[in-house]
Amino acid sequence: MGHGRSIKNDDTYEALRDKGYDKSKAAAIANAQANDTMSPSEKGGQARPYEEWTRDDLYQRARELDIDGRSDMTKAKLIEALRS
Repeated sequence: MGHGRSIKNDDTYEALRDKGYDKSKAAAIANAQANDTMSPSEKGGQARPYEEWTRDDLYQRARELDIDGRSDMTKAKLIEALRS
């Protein structure tokens, strides 16, 4: 199944979609794998442990993930919620 010029590797795209990836994520991975200058399978940078984050940073991450009750959580509770 061709996806036009926007998808560089149709087989990878379809396999990722079958695994449940959304269209944009599957397209990004498929296109990166088709590009010889990119290495999408290489691990990126390591994030600092949550304990080193500020409460505000933890709150923003919880907000991105739409964690309920985040406004009333302490730093420890935010860490717990983010890890679960």
